[in-house]
Amino acid sequence: MANETISTLNGLIETLKDGQNGFESAAADVKDARVQSAFQEFARQRSRFAGELQAEVSRLGGKAQESGSATAAVHRGWINLKSALGGGEKSILNEAERGEDVAVKTYENALKSDLSPDVAGVVRRQYGEVKQAHDRVRELRDSWK
Repeated sequence: MANETISTLNGLIETLKDGQNGFESAAADVKDARVQSAFQEFARQRSRFAGELQAEVSRLGGKAQESGSATAAVHRGWINLKSALGGGEKSILNEAERGEDVAVKTYENALKSDLSPDVAGVVRRQYGEVKQAHDRVRELRDSWK
């Protein structure tokens, strides 16, 4: 069970690192201070969450994922951000929401796996906050003309 848990957590860490990098890139490119501030906040959140999960992996005796993965980023929704950068807030917000859709789905899949109660508690708490971030990104996008 520990190996499956470690693998699940490392998948979440990759997703979080991709999200952190995506939000940092997007924050540097947007002009709107409200959007920029939200993206910076979400980047810090993803970094903090990745650190928590890395600590769990170490506690379980595994080797924690250190970064996102370039090849897997395609599947995590942030790859199109590169083409959206420079395209204005609306296109960046669309890509950020797509990345967030993938993050939410990754957490939902992780919660369906066989996690110990303490690990599941951490993942469930993070999932709630990731879901809130997703909804905020969608609200920002929908408020954009």
